[in-house]
Amino acid sequence: MHKNIVFLINKSEITAGSRGASLGPEAIITAARRKESAIFGENQTQKIENANHLLDFPARHKFAKRIDGLITIYQEIHKKVSSLLSNDDFPILLAADHGSAGGTIAGIKSAFPDKRLGVIWIDAHADIHTPYTTPTGNMHGMPLATALNIDNLECRVNDVCEETVLLWNQLKNIGNISPKILPEDIVYIAVRDTEEQEDCIIRELGIKNYPVAELRQKGVSAVIDEISLKLNTCDIIYVSFDVDSMDPDLTSYGTGTPVKDGLSPQEAEEILVALAKNPKTVCIEVVEVNPCLDDKKNTMAEVALGLIESVVKTLK
Repeated sequence: MHKNIVFLINKSEITAGSRGASLGPEAIITAARRKESAIFGENQTQKIENANHLLDFPARHKFAKRIDGLITIYQEIHKKVSSLLSNDDFPILLAADHGSAGGTIAGIKSAFPDKRLGVIWIDAHADIHTPYTTPTGNMHGMPLATALNIDNLECRVNDVCEETVLLWNQLKNIGNISPKILPEDIVYIAVRDTEEQEDCIIRELGIKNYPVAELRQKGVSAVIDEISLKLNTCDIIYVSFDVDSMDPDLTSYGTGTPVKDGLSPQEAEEILVALAKNPKTVCIEVVEVNPCLDDKKNTMAEVALGLIESVVKTLK
């Protein structure tokens, strides 16, 4: 395939509920150095400016914490991803938290405005909350809602102030294309920890989820074939991989919101390699490694590194 891979390092953790994810990308790089892997030496690496200084102050927006900073992050990622794709590069994003993934989607869509974008979201969580439905205000639970340009007012539980609404609408419109994806072009894998408001909108939009049990019953290869058929009308595909999609007892608890009964590392590798082989795949993102929470030293970063190495080997 011989892709020109560029690692995009994003240390922003302003959308997470716990601290330490900003160290995740460096923990993966450290794991590579300890292993004497040349993966980051042989491929170009670029960094994105973060707004983590906002964590030193109280959040001003109760139901969209640090959304003002996230707009800046979205704009930065949008610009970088769009530029790389326009240069025919293959971005692999190593991001701290998952909240910035909406900026990645915005960048892909800006690079290919006339192409239909499919999204494969591998995660324990659905990340389709809005300020109107969120139980925490943490924006790593909202990136897909920004890409879909939805508010889910039917399930509204929060009274959102006008300033937050204005910023939320601005966030959804980064890149001046909205919506950026269609519900039928999203596929979940391993999602298993959702709230009622998310379940409602997922049912309403008809978004397909492959729970771990179904994946094991059918086998990874069969599921990948089904996903390829479902996204057949999509021109390009973005893969977003949260390490909490994996079972913490089989990896470690080195992530912000671990959930039991997830994928094994072997299943995750098989999925990611198969998706990397798909010529429609234009961007892959790996998120939510948190070495501060790792109960087994740097194990989560080491597992993530192994997955990334397999993806890079496939692309090369």
